[in-house]
Amino acid sequence: MKNIVVYCGSNLGNTPAYYQAACDMGKAIAARGSRVVYGGGKIGLMGTVADAAMQAGGEVIGVIPTFLREKEVAHTGLTRLIETPDMTTRKNQMIALADAFIAMPGGLGTYEELFEVLSQAQLRLHDKPVGVLNINGFFDALLAMMQQTADAGFMPQANMSLLCVAETPAQLLQEMAAYRFVEAQKWVTPSWQNAAESTS
Repeated sequence: MKNIVVYCGSNLGNTPAYYQAACDMGKAIAARGSRVVYGGGKIGLMGTVADAAMQAGGEVIGVIPTFLREKEVAHTGLTRLIETPDMTTRKNQMIALADAFIAMPGGLGTYEELFEVLSQAQLRLHDKPVGVLNINGFFDALLAMMQQTADAGFMPQANMSLLCVAETPAQLLQEMAAYRFVEAQKWVTPSWQNAAESTS
């Protein structure tokens, strides 16, 4: 896990626990000798993770689209800042650089990025570890939604194991380092259809 992509909010959130977690995450990634790859912003939890990693002696690569750089939200003190023409190119560039992915509390963009890499793992396009830092139960509802999706037959139960979950950066990085991809059947005929076909 040399390059760890961190997805998180461009806001700080309504409790200092999120800010502290972002500081701890940046430090923990730097301490293990890994490099942070993130969205390139200087604001919110994004900027906090980057600053913490840099202050701990780590390297940080930011990937930011031109329109956000022009809005003056780009972090100019990084190891490297990559500029892309649009959001889609930014997202694909970050995925290409990554050896692992971590989602922290954030908004719609964070959810989009998390589900993109989970979907790719489900389709066996990569076998990289994906984790969520579940500070204050932030991702409890999302995890429940994923379980409901499996219970309803729209994804295999084994897909729950595609996601590493922990409440502290140290625990999450440990789980992700031990992660092993598990093959799962993507398309399954439901039992009700088999029963209907056998009686027809």
